[in-house]
Amino acid sequence: MKTDIYQVDAFTNELFRGNPAAVMPLNSWLPEQQMQAIALENNLSETAFLVPLPEQDDADFHIRWFTPAIEVPLCGHATLASAWVVFNRLGWQHDRVRFRSKSGPLAVTRRSDDWLELDFPNLSFERRPTPELIRKALPNAPEQAFYVPNDTNYMVVLGSEAAVIEAAPNLGLLADLGNQGLIVTAPGTQCDFASRYFAPGAGIDEDPVTGSIHSVLVPYWAEQLGKQTLEARQFSARGGVLRCELRGDRVAIAGQAAFYMEGSVYLP
Repeated sequence: MKTDIYQVDAFTNELFRGNPAAVMPLNSWLPEQQMQAIALENNLSETAFLVPLPEQDDADFHIRWFTPAIEVPLCGHATLASAWVVFNRLGWQHDRVRFRSKSGPLAVTRRSDDWLELDFPNLSFERRPTPELIRKALPNAPEQAFYVPNDTNYMVVLGSEAAVIEAAPNLGLLADLGNQGLIVTAPGTQCDFASRYFAPGAGIDEDPVTGSIHSVLVPYWAEQLGKQTLEARQFSARGGVLRCELRGDRVAIAGQAAFYMEGSVYLP
């Protein structure tokens, strides 16, 4: 069986920056083990799979995301990349596409400035003592952290953008968190807030740019900074820029995309 595959760099307008994602539109779902094997073969942070829902009123496509190791409940950059493929390769005639996902309904709008705006949930979080494993992996982590139950992440707030950029957690220790990841964030000097994201237990040592964590970062920093509209930067080696807005129980996360390649996958 031959099926199309695309690769798009998300949250950037330059090739080889932002976060690369593979996108595979399907007519129907492949076996789960096969989709996981494809994601491992692609060896990108995420591979997104899309199946059209032509007779549904609430969604246009069903979307699922796989890292090289696991399926994840929410992924921003691969959703943005998927929307780019829908708008530019699948003959979509509208400026908005709706996805059904494990995290509920999602949508992406193509704005007049050609930025793509994700409509994501506002994820709740709760304050907890920082787990000892994280304190060992990141010695300058504060005593209190935030846990995100709907996205299985911990978030720690450092004192400065420089501390985020210079963070060098022990990835071997963080891998023991399993499918949980670690968000590191601080107020920004080049932006409203800075972040990085590490999830070695889920097959991602450091994610270049992570849209989904902004479902937590935006409500947190909106409250801390007293503003609803924020510019965010993720300071990985590839880096990325996100324009965000808190809208009640939803979070708007906008970014650009750079198209890299398209091809075919041949499956048995």
